[in-house]
Amino acid sequence: MGQRVVLLIGTNKGVFQYTSDLERKEWKLSGPFLPGWEVYSVLGDSRHGNRIYAGTSHAAYGASIRVSDDFGESWTQVENGPSYTQESGFALNRIWQLVPGAEPDTLYAGAEEAGLFVSYDRGVNWRELKGLTDHPTRPNWFPGAGGMCLHTIIIDPSNKHWMWVAMSAVGVFRSEDGGETWKACNNGLARVPTGQPSDEVGYCIHKMVIDPKDSNTLYMQEHGGVFKSTDGGDNWFAIEEGLTLKGDDAPFGFPISVSPTGDLFLVPLESSEQRSMKGGKLLVYGMAPGESRWEPVGDVMPDEERHVSVLRDAMAVDPLDPYGLYFGTTSGEIFCSLDRGVTWDRLPGQFSRILTVKPWIIEE
Repeated sequence: MGQRVVLLIGTNKGVFQYTSDLERKEWKLSGPFLPGWEVYSVLGDSRHGNRIYAGTSHAAYGASIRVSDDFGESWTQVENGPSYTQESGFALNRIWQLVPGAEPDTLYAGAEEAGLFVSYDRGVNWRELKGLTDHPTRPNWFPGAGGMCLHTIIIDPSNKHWMWVAMSAVGVFRSEDGGETWKACNNGLARVPTGQPSDEVGYCIHKMVIDPKDSNTLYMQEHGGVFKSTDGGDNWFAIEEGLTLKGDDAPFGFPISVSPTGDLFLVPLESSEQRSMKGGKLLVYGMAPGESRWEPVGDVMPDEERHVSVLRDAMAVDPLDPYGLYFGTTSGEIFCSLDRGVTWDRLPGQFSRILTVKPWIIEE
């Protein structure tokens, strides 16, 4: 049996799929699947065959999870998907994240309005983890510009009971008992002025990742800068050298990704107001393990200006050696690098606004 690389692309007009061999030099494009639906989250899961999960939303039909067992050719909507009770007063607007749990049949979903849901039967039935929803700070949670979304879910690879979630514009929370109880972990972050009376919350996290070799080390792109924690999120400190010049605003951007070897990547933008590439230069910045300074590792389109953005879930790294680094833009282009971001290839095709990019390695 061999392996194949699948790159799942979620857009505001459905799902697309690239496939390639392990060389990742030539890509075949298929789709659209689920045309007309916003797809903020997508997951390729090979723990029981090959299944695709998609978090879909529609202005008329609301949010749902859909499943395909034939690489997108047909889809089934999950009937007992994530939902809030009418008494809670919360609305289920979008499914922002789907991740596999530590157990073979377990999945987690992050939603807007901010909430965390779990399935123990491969996505057939879902229940709300009310320890987060009913956290004492909940009355002081407020949305960011993109809504009050739970967009990041991290399961500790060395301890299945430890997990982290990140929400905009609420902050980071950690659970040490599999999601039943939660602690706010925002000390040292830059609080946004949303008027909350509680210092525990009010932090606009854009994206967060965990170090592949040390579960106590976390990195994040936050509205007010780029931060690192070496104690599981209890304390955070800025890691911004190389991203700004003296007098510049704090670094602003959405995605942050980490490779299997610990290389970090992000795409800084002009500012919170402009949210576009500085000077039209589509630059990816990187930081190697053990380093403390960000460097521009590759000019993606050196001969053209690109006044675009890269959204929080639209940058990802595959687990191969050498690893592939991918990102999609708000103008619908997909780029791939196989040399740590130094050189880039533009994959064929152009889409609408790209919301999520997820690599998936499957057995043939």
